[in-house]
Amino acid sequence: FNSIKNDKAVWFGCDVGKMFNRNLGIMDMNIYSYDKLLGVNIDIGKQKRLEYGDSCMTHAMLFTGVDVKHKEFVKWRVENSWGEKPGDKGYNYMSDKWFDEYMYEIVIDKKYLSEDVINLYGGKATELAPWDPMGSLAY
Repeated sequence: FNSIKNDKAVWFGCDVGKMFNRNLGIMDMNIYSYDKLLGVNIDIGKQKRLEYGDSCMTHAMLFTGVDVKHKEFVKWRVENSWGEKPGDKGYNYMSDKWFDEYMYEIVIDKKYLSEDVINLYGGKATELAPWDPMGSLAY
């Protein structure tokens, strides 16, 4: 939040193949009603989607804004690289619920992290196997 507040965009990797209308530029868990169409709830949760290969990082974009109401994140403004035609002149809207479900990687300047978060990264790095879903997005 503080990075965006200081006009510093935040890079992230997510799965744009899920619950995303590319033409409208909307990423929202309620954009499609699969449960009403199919008569069954097909949501298996973020962990299971990763384990079963149903989801992984497919695209990188930038956060350029955030809407906060009553100290709660509501939606995010996202700059995409697909040109100005999709979304609102190339910018997309992401609900915070979509963020929770399909966001996998964020790169932010260390100066915006809390001391607790910085201390988490003081240990030895874990090397991922080539087939690990966290390595699917090349940057």
